[in-house]
Amino acid sequence: MKSTIGSFLISRLCDIGVRHVIGVPGDYNLPLLEQIDEFVGIEFVGTCNELGAAYAADGYARLNGAAALITTYGVGELSAINGIAGACAEHVPVVCITGIPPLPAIEKRMLLHHTLGDGNFENMMACLREFTVAQARLTPANAVVEIDRVLKACLREKRPVYLQVPSDITHFTIDVPTGSFEIEDAHSDPERLDAATSALTARLSRAERPALLLDMDAERFGLRDALLALVDRMQMPFAALSTGKCALDESHPLYLGIYAGRGSQAGVRECIENSDCLLAIAPRFIDTNSLWFSQQLPPSTVYVRPFGVTIGADAYEGVVAKELLTALGEHVERADGKVSAGPSSFDYAQDDNGGARDDKGGALTQELFWTRVARFIRERDVIVAETGTSRVALMGMRMPAGVTFISQGLWGSIGYTLPALLGAMLATPNRRAVLFIGDGSFQLTAQELSTILRYSLRPIIFLLNNGGYTVERMILGERASHNDVANWDYTKLASVFAAESDCLIANVSTADELDRALAAAESEQRAAFIELTLHYLDAPETLKRAGKLLAEFEYGPRGPHRLMHASARS
Repeated sequence: MKSTIGSFLISRLCDIGVRHVIGVPGDYNLPLLEQIDEFVGIEFVGTCNELGAAYAADGYARLNGAAALITTYGVGELSAINGIAGACAEHVPVVCITGIPPLPAIEKRMLLHHTLGDGNFENMMACLREFTVAQARLTPANAVVEIDRVLKACLREKRPVYLQVPSDITHFTIDVPTGSFEIEDAHSDPERLDAATSALTARLSRAERPALLLDMDAERFGLRDALLALVDRMQMPFAALSTGKCALDESHPLYLGIYAGRGSQAGVRECIENSDCLLAIAPRFIDTNSLWFSQQLPPSTVYVRPFGVTIGADAYEGVVAKELLTALGEHVERADGKVSAGPSSFDYAQDDNGGARDDKGGALTQELFWTRVARFIRERDVIVAETGTSRVALMGMRMPAGVTFISQGLWGSIGYTLPALLGAMLATPNRRAVLFIGDGSFQLTAQELSTILRYSLRPIIFLLNNGGYTVERMILGERASHNDVANWDYTKLASVFAAESDCLIANVSTADELDRALAAAESEQRAAFIELTLHYLDAPETLKRAGKLLAEFEYGPRGPHRLMHASARS
């Protein structure tokens, strides 16, 4: 079958489920954008800048299974590289496509715009190679093979990949295979799978206190159904690292909570650390999800990776996690009776009176706000939590059934969530999406609010205005001017960015005003932008404690933070 190179690439994106290509136009990618405009079943979504596009593609892929990002050579892709690196760190499959100069110009090492003017056309590939798992520069000779190879790597490894598309080849006609793209699931070595299944079944059969610990790969690699079947069959309690929040349904009666080493609630820590057969699903212990490496997993821990498992001293490579977990669900004995892990002990969710210090006319506080939020979130919401105050406050909150939780627990790039909200809503327009973001983070990527309104999306956005970087204040410099940001007139931005937008706007500074705003956001079928005025030193207690620990770790026992904390105590 005949096809142009551009049309073949676009058709392959459609085959892997991509319906939106997110990015910014540039002269080197315009021919490909023309082809996207003409192609039925896929749409270009233009963002205000490339960094926002990369963040949006990340959010899109988390809900859709894959995303496509398009930039132009040099200036465009380097502007996006922070977002691409974050997707790499957090195992998010994004196809990064860059329009590059024409092949003859590259071969002749011409000095062109958007380059360093030295004839080097390999430096961008070298940069992107660090944050992608497969790369290719397309030519008429290799386009078919390389497009399929790179896309398969993206889906298999759940990380970004990189395609350079020269501006002069998009409309070249080539021979392409008939039929749609075959997405091939990886399969285990049969002997290794049988051996690992037998060994792990024997361990689980002897266990009196089996438990499950989850990280983000439980969701990224599609392990939810197999894990839930195993949990129900064995009545096995489970916990998650903060980086794996909502990897399994938190409304399940066997959900324990978040495990964070010595920062865990007592019941969570006891169950995980005293298990006689703990299944740990691809855990990556970093400073923040382990309370500075205080995890104490038992010697009995079995480490299940996407393509391998370690049981004691034996490493079984070539074993696909989904096949192993499915086989376990068929082999282990069904537990008698029903076990409950008990209700969440998180104070916000347990407080039915709206907070012990609930003063309707008093100043709004973090404690009061998050109490209300615990009752506002509903089943199947997409919750987007910015790094810092919002993420910390939401982390221990037990989410209703079917909630998707989006946050950058590992990469932690502030400003990520507003564009990620855009991507998530493009991927699942029929689900309610709720964003919690601070004023400092919002100012990094505020332009993408215009993109959200431009495409008539209807999120609920809570902007926590506390005069700057509260998370940084909790670490060092409570009153330092470098932790301040300009106080924008946030509630006017919707009319500035989209004059015709129909958006609920509210500025909240008391409990009474918050209740009215929440009721309106709940009942009205339109976008909502709710600004919350909070004291600049008001923060969740968990964040205050974490700030002190982070300062100790990063600045040492005689660092400047000691003076700040001593002053606070006095």
